[in-house]
Amino acid sequence: MRGRLLPSLVLLGALFSVATGCRTDTSNIEAWGSKSQGPRKLVSVLTHDKYSTDLRIEAALMLVSMKPRGGRRIGIQGTDEQPGLIDALAQMPPAARTTIVARLVPKLEEEMLKPLPATQAGVAVADPTIPYKDAAFALLTFDDGALLTDEALRKSMKTTLAGWTATNFADRLDDSSQMFGMEQVLRELKADGVRSLPDLIVPGAAKIDRISQMIADFGDDATKAKASEKLVAVAKEVNSPKWIEQKAGVVEAANKASKLNPKPEQFKAQVEQYQEEELTHVFASMKKVGGKPSVAYLLMYAQDKTQPEKRRAAALAALQGNLDKKDSAHAAAVLAVAGAVDTPDSVRDAALQRVGELPRALVIDKLYDLFRDPKWQVRQVAAQLVMKMSDTTQLPEFFAKLGQAEGMAITEPLRYGALMASMKGPPSPAEVAEKYAGSGHPVQDRLVALGYWYKRRHGCRLAEGHRLHLRQDRDAEVQSRRQRLRLEVRGQDGQGLGDQGSDDARRVRRELRQARHGEEQAREVEDR
Repeated sequence: MRGRLLPSLVLLGALFSVATGCRTDTSNIEAWGSKSQGPRKLVSVLTHDKYSTDLRIEAALMLVSMKPRGGRRIGIQGTDEQPGLIDALAQMPPAARTTIVARLVPKLEEEMLKPLPATQAGVAVADPTIPYKDAAFALLTFDDGALLTDEALRKSMKTTLAGWTATNFADRLDDSSQMFGMEQVLRELKADGVRSLPDLIVPGAAKIDRISQMIADFGDDATKAKASEKLVAVAKEVNSPKWIEQKAGVVEAANKASKLNPKPEQFKAQVEQYQEEELTHVFASMKKVGGKPSVAYLLMYAQDKTQPEKRRAAALAALQGNLDKKDSAHAAAVLAVAGAVDTPDSVRDAALQRVGELPRALVIDKLYDLFRDPKWQVRQVAAQLVMKMSDTTQLPEFFAKLGQAEGMAITEPLRYGALMASMKGPPSPAEVAEKYAGSGHPVQDRLVALGYWYKRRHGCRLAEGHRLHLRQDRDAEVQSRRQRLRLEVRGQDGQGLGDQGSDDARRVRRELRQARHGEEQAREVEDR
């Protein structure tokens, strides 16, 4: 009996030893993380309820931390033959999946919040939190959130993701090892994701333009207002003498590296150019974010005549789409810049472009005032804006103002006529042109009417008739004006104007030149 029992006990012990040796534990999980068949075994542990929950969570985390193979995070994404973490969770029964996910989410958040490792020998090391962020985002968004249905867990996950994006933002923004880029994450998180980003907008910070763009795209009003204030602080810093002093060393070092030895005035120009480029970048960020603080600063800068022309024009360009169309102060500010006699042309052009964005009622009177500007180019830009913000019922007002203009360029009637053809009525543009092409109207208005017919390229017979009448009336008007001026020169009482250098003599000569100029213009239009 005893002889038969011994072999049985030996066999039982052997079977126990085999069973004990095949038991899956943490050491197996760790070993499988680097094996070719590791993902398959880890997914088996994750999806089978015969294993403890703790072990299944370990398997899930090992899948997340597996190194990419062939540029693909197979532990999270899987392959065509083998599912990864996300697909494996999707295939599990809902009740079992809910239990696993509830335990997995805090673990992922814990890993995401770990501090970044220090650089080694001045070289940054790989960010170990990225796989956990990618897994968390995939879990949050897969199949419209089907894997993470608990609202408390979803809110917690979004909060952690938002904090992750705001930490080491500049480096993480350009990290190409991520499955999901920062912009994709922030697009999902929307306002919650960018709420802390304004704190990153400080003088000398990197990626301010990208931060501003994301705030503009996803931020709520409060976040944009805070970012706007931060950008003003950065702009003031960049535009200060303090900034010049700080950056002079940077420019000097760059010159030495390039073996350049500029003269003092050249070095000063280099630093100022550097400052201008940086300030222009800040203005571009202000344009994206907008907000009252930035708009107020840009308007103030554009009106400051002590600032360089290019920077003032850049400030006005940054105001595009950001002016308050109900704020008369905004309209007054840009119109003041546009109407000042000493405003440089590039600044005036930028100001008039902003004027064109404002309601007609706020700006029309000031635009008409520009019709008297000695530069015909200024009048043409102002007149074009007036026509673009008007309909045909307002053309009589336009023609009344234009008829008083002096020194009209040959291109003006053609341009105004082309714009007139696209205006809305009633009355139709043709009816208005018919009226103002006739005698009794100033030559300037009649030329515009003729320019309309030229643009339309039909009604040629009508245009020809008006051209004939225009020539006859113009010749009569010119002859009459010349006769009047000659009489004024000679003096009807025989006294004449006296001193040829007097103001009256100069005025008469000027009017004679204008009369000849008007005659030449009309002939050129007829030839066209």
